[in-house]
Amino acid sequence: MAHRPSALLATALALVAIALPDPAHAQAFPSRPVRMVVPFAPGGGTDIIGRQFAARLTEALGQPVAVDNRAGAGGNVGAEIAAKSPPDGHTIMFSTNSLVVNVSLYPKLNYSLLNDFQPVSFLASSPLVLTAHPLVPAKSVKELVALSKKRRGGLNFGSNGTGTTSHLSGELFKLSAGIELTHIPYKGAGAVIAALLAGEVDMGFNASISALPHVRSGKLRALAVTTARPAAALPGVPTMASVFPGFETDIWYGAWLPVGVARPVLDRWVEELRRVHSHPDVRAAFERDGADAIFMPPVEFAAFLRKEVAKYADVVKRSGARATD
Repeated sequence: MAHRPSALLATALALVAIALPDPAHAQAFPSRPVRMVVPFAPGGGTDIIGRQFAARLTEALGQPVAVDNRAGAGGNVGAEIAAKSPPDGHTIMFSTNSLVVNVSLYPKLNYSLLNDFQPVSFLASSPLVLTAHPLVPAKSVKELVALSKKRRGGLNFGSNGTGTTSHLSGELFKLSAGIELTHIPYKGAGAVIAALLAGEVDMGFNASISALPHVRSGKLRALAVTTARPAAALPGVPTMASVFPGFETDIWYGAWLPVGVARPVLDRWVEELRRVHSHPDVRAAFERDGADAIFMPPVEFAAFLRKEVAKYADVVKRSGARATD
C-alpha cells in the first residue's frame, strides 16, 4: 500500500503526457502557408528576387510561400505590416535599403527597423543605373545636366518611392550637379520603369535588375551606374563618380522576421535561405541581372544595418531630401 500513491501519480503523469501535445510538434515550423511581405509593387527588383526565392522555399519548407506585395510610403506600409505580424516565423519580409533611408527621412514611423525586426540575411547588392527615355536628347551625364539647366524647372525623375535609394540618388544628382530636378515618386520599380518606357518621366535611377532588360532591348538608355566601379553587366557605361567624384549609392536586398521569433525557427530560415541563395540557377540569375550575390547571416547583417542607418542619415542631411508620401 505504501507504493500506491507513487503508482497513481505515475499513471496520472502518463495520462497528462498523452493528452498534451508533443512540444516539438506544437512548435513545428512551418505548420501552415508562409507569407513573404514585399513592401513594393510587383515588377521591381525586390519582387523579382522574392518570387525566385518563394518558389524554391515552397519546395524546401513543404508549405506554400506566397508573395504579398504591400506598396506605399517608400516601403513603410509593408514594413509596418510585417513588423506587427505574429513572431512565429510564418511571415518574412524581403525588402531593400530603402528602409534604412526611411529611418532618417521620415519624422515618425509606426515601427522600428532596428527594434521591431530580427535581421535574417543580406542577399544581394546591385548598382543603380541612371536611365533615360531614348527621346531625351542626352547621351551622357554631362549632356543630361546641360539639358536640365536649359529647361525651366529642370528635368523630372521618377523613383521607386520617397525614401528609396532611387530617390536619394536623384537628390544627390541635384546636389552634385547644381541643377533643379522634379521628383515624381511611384509605388515601386515596376511602376517607375513603366513610366520611363511611356515617356512620362525623363530619367530615373533604377536597380540593374529592373533596368537591364530594357537597356539591352534599346527601350531605355543607360547613362551611368552609381557604384564606385563600372558594372560588368553594362560594359562601356561609366560611373557617376567619373563625373562627380564621391558619388556612390547602390541598392541591396535582405530578409527580416518580426522580432521575437524562436531561435530554432530563425535558424531554419537562415539554413533555407542560404541553400536557395547558393543554388546555381539563383546565382546565375543574379549575375544575369547585374547583381552581386552576397549572403550575410543574422549577426553580421545586424551590424551592417546599424552602419547603413548612420551612413544614410548623413546622405539625407546633405541632400536635403524630404518625405512627401
